[in-house]
Amino acid sequence: MTREGTPIVFVSGLSGSGKSTAMAALEDLNYYSVDNLPVQLIEQFLDLCAKANPPIQRIALAIDAREEAFLRAVPGVVEQLRANGEDVELIFLDCSDETLLNRYRETRRVHPLSPGGSVEDGIAKERELLVDVAGLADQVIDTSTMNVHQLKGAVVAHIAGEARPTVVNVVSFGFRYGPPQTVELLFDVRFLPNPYFEEALRQRTGQDREVAAYVLDTDLGKDLFERLHDLTNYLLPLYDREGKAYVTIGIGCTGGKHRSVAVSDALARQLRADGREVNIEHRDVERA
Repeated sequence: MTREGTPIVFVSGLSGSGKSTAMAALEDLNYYSVDNLPVQLIEQFLDLCAKANPPIQRIALAIDAREEAFLRAVPGVVEQLRANGEDVELIFLDCSDETLLNRYRETRRVHPLSPGGSVEDGIAKERELLVDVAGLADQVIDTSTMNVHQLKGAVVAHIAGEARPTVVNVVSFGFRYGPPQTVELLFDVRFLPNPYFEEALRQRTGQDREVAAYVLDTDLGKDLFERLHDLTNYLLPLYDREGKAYVTIGIGCTGGKHRSVAVSDALARQLRADGREVNIEHRDVERA
């Protein structure tokens, strides 16, 4: 069965070379990722993905050498899929023995192919078992000198052609209810003019044009927004370079209804105009 247009990425390599990081990078690219699926089930699994509603459009499968019998069948499965016209990529992660030894020493883990022996023996055995798989690779990535961010970037660049820009989540909130649990950048805008003290604006929200103008169309509001935009313009490319999938910006005022909402909406519009993918949430705008 040909699953036309569905990319299938196999990830293999030496234990400790970064397969988990590579799979996380593919998940960030919206690949449905499965670790160590038995080779005998790959065709059945791909057919089920094609028949899903909606069909699963991108698939990533991790392969390692722990199951020797399964591993020997991998080259035949990959070659057959390619012969059937499938869109198959195989990424192989290599790494120097010295670096692998250091990684095992740091984590104090045993090698999966040498649980009762030396790490060196396990590495040597695994290299031998993976020779045929490595020979089928479309891309061999040596992770010896890479950190996790560099490895994710290399995988994304190979699969997508370029690194995926960091997605921005903007969350407005009220300090009265506590800040969001997970934010990378948090800004307190309680110094801005407060519409709550204007009778005509009190029951409205920062999504209202008159409320937003009251907050932002002042010298203080304009100065804040310009500086906030400059700061995000500086920081976001740095997050891109590190391969960070998401960054969350929290913007808070007292109740999370007026000032934080207006600033969050304005920032989200500006970042989208800059070409950035942005999600926005007004956490507390409906609270009394």
